[in-house]
Amino acid sequence: MIGRKLGKTVRLTASYIVLVILSIAALYPALWILLASFRPGKSLYSKTFWPEQFTLAHYTELFTSPVYMFGQWYANTLKISIMSMLIGVVLTLLTSYAVSRFRFKARKTALSTILILGMFPGFMSMIAIYLLLKEFHLLDTHLALIIVYAAGAPLGGTFIAKGFLDTIPRSLDEAARIDGASNFGIFARIILPLSRPMITYMALTQFVGPWVDFIFARLILRSKENWTVAVGMWDMVNSQQNTNFTLFSAGAVLIAVPIMILFGFLQRLLVDGLTAGASKG
Repeated sequence: MIGRKLGKTVRLTASYIVLVILSIAALYPALWILLASFRPGKSLYSKTFWPEQFTLAHYTELFTSPVYMFGQWYANTLKISIMSMLIGVVLTLLTSYAVSRFRFKARKTALSTILILGMFPGFMSMIAIYLLLKEFHLLDTHLALIIVYAAGAPLGGTFIAKGFLDTIPRSLDEAARIDGASNFGIFARIILPLSRPMITYMALTQFVGPWVDFIFARLILRSKENWTVAVGMWDMVNSQQNTNFTLFSAGAVLIAVPIMILFGFLQRLLVDGLTAGASKG
C-alpha cells in the first residue's frame, strides 16, 4: 500500500516537473521578445534578462521611420488575411456540406482526393503555382496570395468541418424540406447557425495562416509597398548593415496582439469546434 502511494506521488511529481519545464520552454522566448521590444539599442545581446531601462522608441520608429513601411505592411497583411479567411471559410463550408449531406458517385473519390492532396506539403506546388500566376500576370499582387490561400483552405478543413456537420441531425434537414425549404435554405438557415463553433475554428485558422506566412509571400511579392509584415520584418534583419533586433521584437509583438485577442475572446468556441469536428469523420 505504501509502495503504491509512493509510486503515485513520484509519477505526479514527475508530471508536474515536466509541465513546468515545458511551460518555461514555451513562455521564455515570448517573454524575451516582449522585453527586448522595450530595451534601448539595437543589439540582440543583453547583459540582463530584465531591461535596465524601458523605451517605446522602437514602436514609434516602426510607424514613423521612412526606411520601413510597417503601417503599409500591416494593412496589406490584414487585407490578405481577412479576404482569404472569408473566401476560404465559404469554400470549406460548401465543400464539407456537400460531402456530408449528399450522396453522389464521385463522393468517395472526392474525399480521397482531398485527403491525399492534404498530405503533400505546400512547398511541392510552389513552382507550379508561381508559373501559373506568371502566365496570368498576377505576380506581385495581393490577389494572387488571396486566391492561393483561399483555394487551399478546403484541403485542410474539409474533414474537420464534415465531422462537425455529421453531428447535426439529418431530421432537421428533413423537417425543413417538408416545409418547402431548398438545399440552400437548409444550409443558410439551419446548418450555418448551428455551426458557429466550427465556423469560428475555421475562421481563426484561415486567418492565422496568411497572417504569419513568409515563404509564399516572399516568392510572389516583389515590390516593397506590397510586402506583408512577415516579409518586411525579414528584411529588417536580413543584412548585416541592418540587424535591428529590438525593432524586430517590437514588430513581432504587434503581430501577436490581434491573434492573442481573437484567441482570448473566441477560445470557448474554438475548442468546441475542434473537439466536435474531431469526434466523427
